[in-house]
Amino acid sequence: MFWFWMLLRIILTPIMYVLWRPRNSGMHHVPRSGPALLVSNHLSFADHFFGPLPLRRRIFFIGKAEYFSGKGVKGLLSKAFFTGVGVVPVDRTGGRAGEAALRTGLRILSEGKLLGIYPEGTRVPDERLYKGKTGVARLALKSRAPVIPMAMINTFELMPSGRPYPRLGVRPGVRFGAPLDFSRYYGMEDDREVLRKVTDEIMQSIRELSGQEYVDRYAAEVKAELAGKTPRPVDDEDD
Repeated sequence: MFWFWMLLRIILTPIMYVLWRPRNSGMHHVPRSGPALLVSNHLSFADHFFGPLPLRRRIFFIGKAEYFSGKGVKGLLSKAFFTGVGVVPVDRTGGRAGEAALRTGLRILSEGKLLGIYPEGTRVPDERLYKGKTGVARLALKSRAPVIPMAMINTFELMPSGRPYPRLGVRPGVRFGAPLDFSRYYGMEDDREVLRKVTDEIMQSIRELSGQEYVDRYAAEVKAELAGKTPRPVDDEDD
């Protein structure tokens, strides 16, 4: 589906720049070649579009295999779309989702590609930054790839969850920060305390870029409460 990604870039890029005039910065921090782990806040579905927009390289994201298993024309269009925005399917039926995501992420990075991760694990219910899951730290330490913090700006206001299309009059953007150095923790990816330290440092770097208020709770729990549901226990390593 590489052709579909190219088609999206060619068609959507000029439209997005003309209609929304995104403010982007720090692109020089993203390596021009070789693997890198891009860690980002997750405010909106629009993040998949405006995050990769200013980069010449493609960013790959990990997503549910169900996005790619639909039947008929609708299923084909869904598969083409998610492939076009860089989503790589993960089969969550054979064991823990975190392990499947880790294997897939390591494979993508071993191929010298850019991998995008949302440590919060889901789109947030408001404009705040929530506690990160430690799966991102395991991936960073196991892969030893450069870790680039990435902050989405104004995309929640642009297209909050449930809104079918983005608003006009909102200027979104993305900010890339300097690479984070976790070499002092290499070989310690099975230490839970180390994983939490690394994850918290990643979230702090995102907060500094985005200027968001930080909430020391998982976004999935808060979303469940807002929906009137009993929050399920959150697996700290699942992304």
